[in-house]
Amino acid sequence: MTEVLADLVLLSNGPGELSTWVRPVLQALRARSQFSRVSILLSPCPHAGGHEAAVAATFPGVDRVLEPQQFFPFLLWGKTPNPWQWHPQGVVVFLGGDQFYAVAIGKRLGYRIVTYAEWTPRWLPWIDACGVTQAHMLQRVPRRYRSKVSVVGHLMTDIQPSTDAIACLQGFGWDANTEIVGLLPGSKPAKLRVGVPFCLGIADQLHHHRPQTQFVIPVAPGVSIETLKQYADPTQNALISKFAGSTAVLNRSERGLAYLCTPNGTPVWLWPCCPAYDLFRHCQVCVTTVGANTAELTALAIPMLVVIPTQQLEFIRVWDGGWGLVTQLPLVGTPLAALVNRCILSRGLGLKAWPNIWAGQEIVPEHVGQVYPDAIAQHLQHLLNAPTALQQMQTDLRAVRGKTGAATRLARLIENTLAADPQNASASL
Repeated sequence: MTEVLADLVLLSNGPGELSTWVRPVLQALRARSQFSRVSILLSPCPHAGGHEAAVAATFPGVDRVLEPQQFFPFLLWGKTPNPWQWHPQGVVVFLGGDQFYAVAIGKRLGYRIVTYAEWTPRWLPWIDACGVTQAHMLQRVPRRYRSKVSVVGHLMTDIQPSTDAIACLQGFGWDANTEIVGLLPGSKPAKLRVGVPFCLGIADQLHHHRPQTQFVIPVAPGVSIETLKQYADPTQNALISKFAGSTAVLNRSERGLAYLCTPNGTPVWLWPCCPAYDLFRHCQVCVTTVGANTAELTALAIPMLVVIPTQQLEFIRVWDGGWGLVTQLPLVGTPLAALVNRCILSRGLGLKAWPNIWAGQEIVPEHVGQVYPDAIAQHLQHLLNAPTALQQMQTDLRAVRGKTGAATRLARLIENTLAADPQNASASL
């Protein structure tokens, strides 16, 4: 395999896309090819937490990251904070945001353009190749453009945990027989404000009936342990009482591990390593809100409960797409959030967790509405007492996950697209 002087430009936006699209594609490309430089360009995203650039910079093989506030000056005028140099050849890959941005940037740089389409491939006359998630999407592609489109599968279900997963338990003093419940409150302030005390309340309730159970919160990228502590503090989070959640104080064990301790003495451990796939593999079940977490758990076939408590409608801002955008507007966002949520919940607009969306039916339970920690703890107790129910959920998740290898197939498509560049006809990839 010959190294070529070529730029790989990955266009993305939010935290979910970075973790479930960009990361696996980068891993696949690093194992197969040798682009001489890798750049990640982040477009503004209403669902971003503000830490995406720092997270992207930690990905192995990434040379530089363009932050969201720098994106439009680059898109419109080609300006970067420090003048970036570009090789004569390269590939722009769309992995989140607006597919048009990939077209505009690819044409500006004179690079080949590859897009990844989860639902609908766009701008086909102006791109070089497109990877889609499912074969039926090809039927909507005009015949003259079908040669540009390949089925690669769902990147969201292509994450790869390490082979030494047992090592993550040893730091806690646990073993493979320890009963573990994962609690995933989210990564953005709007979710954490509700999710942290709600998850603590679940742990408190379940611990009363199952003292042998261990609880752990994987600390999301861009979120600090100190931040989680603040959301568990009633003097800094007025929503705790609204959702019947628990408070907690931050402590450290003799091993130096951080945990949140509730007034009832329930420890909820904090796992700082990211991604937390090795930890998830040892969880009997996880509790999560909607988002990329549900896709990652599907990829690992980890049973889950998906929870969206709606006691304070104006603070529930977890929806994607147009619904999510209007709730983020300044000044009017809070009253609009209450209105949008009331509309969504009254109409019951479909399934909300990724595995259920993919399956077209509820294969993992969704608790949406005025739900409280004691009800979720009761459901968890039922599942933990019924191993066959958890096994069936795992089987269903494996079925909907389908074939793995989407990242490798998209990486091959990117390589072939670069090799097809007339400027790079001699490159061996």
